[in-house]
Amino acid sequence: MRYLTRLVDPWITEILASAPAVMITGARAAGKTTTALRHAASVVRLDNEREAAPFRADPDAALRDRPEPVLLDEWQECPEVLGALKRAVDTERRPGRFILTGSVHADVDPALWPGTGRLIRVPMHPLTVREQLSRRGRPFLDRLLAAEAPEDPGDTPDLRGYAEMALRGGFPEPAVQLPDRIRNQWLSDYVDQLTHGSPGRGRPLDRSRLRAFFSVYALNSAGVAADTTLYQAAGIDRRTAHAYTKLLNDLGAIAELPAWSSNRLKRLSRGPKRYIADTGLWGAAVGADAALVMSDGDLLGRLIETFVANQLRAEVAVDPNRPRLHHLRDREGRHEVDLIADLGMRGLVAIEVKAHSAPSPRHARNLAWLHDQMGDRFLTGVLLHTGPAAFKLTDRIRAIPISAIWS
Repeated sequence: MRYLTRLVDPWITEILASAPAVMITGARAAGKTTTALRHAASVVRLDNEREAAPFRADPDAALRDRPEPVLLDEWQECPEVLGALKRAVDTERRPGRFILTGSVHADVDPALWPGTGRLIRVPMHPLTVREQLSRRGRPFLDRLLAAEAPEDPGDTPDLRGYAEMALRGGFPEPAVQLPDRIRNQWLSDYVDQLTHGSPGRGRPLDRSRLRAFFSVYALNSAGVAADTTLYQAAGIDRRTAHAYTKLLNDLGAIAELPAWSSNRLKRLSRGPKRYIADTGLWGAAVGADAALVMSDGDLLGRLIETFVANQLRAEVAVDPNRPRLHHLRDREGRHEVDLIADLGMRGLVAIEVKAHSAPSPRHARNLAWLHDQMGDRFLTGVLLHTGPAAFKLTDRIRAIPISAIWS
């Protein structure tokens, strides 16, 4: 299989040219090691006990005199390596020394973690459509702010085409290499084995209950369901739900966007918006194929919004404007905006996602409301839809096909 250039590749190259170490984080099988190997001069696979043993015995000596950059793959399997990396960087702080990859986030106080100030984290998401199509270019939000979003994105799927595209997911092996039936089995197995080899937070994991919680979470993807809704539907208590949420987030299986706030707006909801981090996993967890999704408006809306959110989350990680993604919803539910890209003092971009091929100004009423409330802070609003055409809806608000993200 040929290598598909990832969005993070230029960013990793730039970091290693200036900083001593980079850590690539993300879900299992998202392609972290494959990408890291493209930037490394030598590799240590710490999930291999024979290679890890010297690092457990004397990490400083084991790390010394290796061709750099050194890739320390699955570092969490031998956390002693972090102390050795700290000491090596403190002794000789030159660029391009180390690359770390791992599937689980460090469960420690960041203020006490030895990597603080010594390495730069790069989040890596499953393959976006842009990456699968090997299309280069600036991130969608960056082009949007520069008024360069394409008016005619060209090859645009219809609604079912978007659903099928989303259900393929972005894990490289199933998305690119496997036929449909095998891909579906791969994704189902991934969901069943989400916690294989992962820590149980001090007590054994009940995998059947975790699987049930993940399924409930998937059914509420692209929503702001209360914690009680999730844990009661899964048949678990609040403490267990909190532990499962943290674990699934650490594994890169879910993502939560914080609520956006402003001193210009009152009575906004503070709860996060929840997403499954890959729509292929969403389909496996829900047990949905394209036919089922096309017969259920609620499932269809959740799938399309989750798909779009994941495309944009991957791009935000390398966007030079460094936007932060949020959602907006008032406590009464009268006004909500799917995604807010907050650019700090520069303003905000508001995004709505609609599984509709011919949206009207009615579909953008929440964007228009936010424009009225925020004035000049509102840079632009976009209604991303499943039709083929881009057009103006109202002042500062445009309807743009979803496929413009990767065109």
